[in-house]
Amino acid sequence: MEKVVIITGASRGIGREIAKRLAKKGLKVIANYNKSEKEAEKLKAELEQEEISIDIVKADVSKREDVRKLVKYTLNKYDKIDVLINNAGISEYKLFTDETDKDWNKIINTNLYSAFAMSQEVIPNMVHNKSGLIINISSAWGVVGGSLEVVYSISKAGMDGMTKALAKELGPSNIRVNSIAPGMIYTKMNEKFTEEELRGIKEEIPLGVIGEASDISKCIEWLIEDKYTTGQVISINGGWIIT
Repeated sequence: MEKVVIITGASRGIGREIAKRLAKKGLKVIANYNKSEKEAEKLKAELEQEEISIDIVKADVSKREDVRKLVKYTLNKYDKIDVLINNAGISEYKLFTDETDKDWNKIINTNLYSAFAMSQEVIPNMVHNKSGLIINISSAWGVVGGSLEVVYSISKAGMDGMTKALAKELGPSNIRVNSIAPGMIYTKMNEKFTEEELRGIKEEIPLGVIGEASDISKCIEWLIEDKYTTGQVISINGGWIIT
């Protein structure tokens, strides 16, 4: 049976590109969405035109009850989960002193808690099968921090910390855990930048270009095929940030 993969936040941006690539490679894709139902339906219809089927499942992965429903749906249909991709994420662009408790809860719960809860719910099945892969979509700001995106940076740094610790804990069960930390990628999340700001960013990137979502999905595909990479934070940023 083909590998079964859950992708959170899969209706738009990087998650959408990951879902398309993996579905076209023959994986059984469960594409999660929360509010973007039209985009999820459009993704499903687009793939169906190529005679490729995916499951689209609504769930607010910042809530444990919804996480359990998403995992239960997958196990009821496919009886296993081979890959979890924690991609759901939001950001706020404001001064740290203007951040509110509401901002904190929304960002931390959507970005970090969702990865924590999703991982907890899928791990028992992976341990039972003595096989599995968890990939956390982090951010360059999780590695070096981003001005005016402090809470977002905290959430992504937390994902990277979880990645490293969980890789050690789950390695004996043949479960690998990695993070991918994208730099500037063309997605709706980065529409807040003006053309002038984007030009300035390109000048800071050694390769001189902004990345595409496909750059991330290609790395995902490689990690699924790989057998020996775990506990790593893989930076894909055109040389913008080198640590």
